[in-house]
Amino acid sequence: MMFAAIGECLAEFAPNEAGGYALGFAGDTFNAAWAARVRLRGAVPVRYVTAIGTDWMSDAMRARIEAAGIDAAFVRRVEGASVGLYVIRVEAGERSFAYWRRQSAATHLADDPAFLARALVGARLVLVSGITLAILPPAGRAALLDALGAARAAGAEIAFDTNYRPALWRDADEAREMIRRVLPLVDIALPTFEDEAALFGDATPAATVARLAAAGVRDVVVKNGTAATLGRFGAESFEVVPREVVTPVDSTGAGDAFNGTFLACRLQGMAPVAAVAAAQAVAARAVLTRGALIADEA
Repeated sequence: MMFAAIGECLAEFAPNEAGGYALGFAGDTFNAAWAARVRLRGAVPVRYVTAIGTDWMSDAMRARIEAAGIDAAFVRRVEGASVGLYVIRVEAGERSFAYWRRQSAATHLADDPAFLARALVGARLVLVSGITLAILPPAGRAALLDALGAARAAGAEIAFDTNYRPALWRDADEAREMIRRVLPLVDIALPTFEDEAALFGDATPAATVARLAAAGVRDVVVKNGTAATLGRFGAESFEVVPREVVTPVDSTGAGDAFNGTFLACRLQGMAPVAAVAAAQAVAARAVLTRGALIADEA
């Protein structure tokens, strides 16, 4: 059994307490893999699937992944490339980003379909996001969908977070079409209501649940900030109100921490409502930490 996350890890420059910036490495699915690794503590292997370059920054990123105890065996090298980069600005606990990612090596993560397929062999659970899809060229998107379909046929469950970022798509129509193509492969959807409202016009989290269920997604968990998390697992619907609402220091990566913790809890056999509550608690702690990654002791 193995948890695999696919996507882009970037170099992160985040504000530190000294008034400068600290270098780290983060990205939505990597943040989730990190949170899953913290929760699972070696009981289930966690693998990150991406592509990096051949420069010192890429070397540092791979070393960070490995030092965290995350399997980097399927981190591809792209000759002459480097990794993407972003800088975080935080005001009143809310973050904004400036990105340099157009030439990111991660855009080539699906260039070798056979390599990608091997990366998912033995996976019990595979996580991808709308960002994973958005950064890939058309051929890479097709290869990724093929790999997900093969993994699912071999027994893996596919988890998906829309994580809609308009700047990564040609337009909203392209994003909607691509997401509609991936949904038939998805077993667990972990969207944020704000994204679904922006992209699909959902009026309420309940509308998001209904739309995704109608698309054939078996299990749906709709994150909604400090408001209740709405979910449907099979025929069971539920609402979980966060036990703790905190004033954020830095909200970067909170939804990713939720995703990784929730999925890890499910791998541990925890019931959906309890898994949501545990994920909410980790997300609440995540916003009290600068940068995108939760602390190991969380």
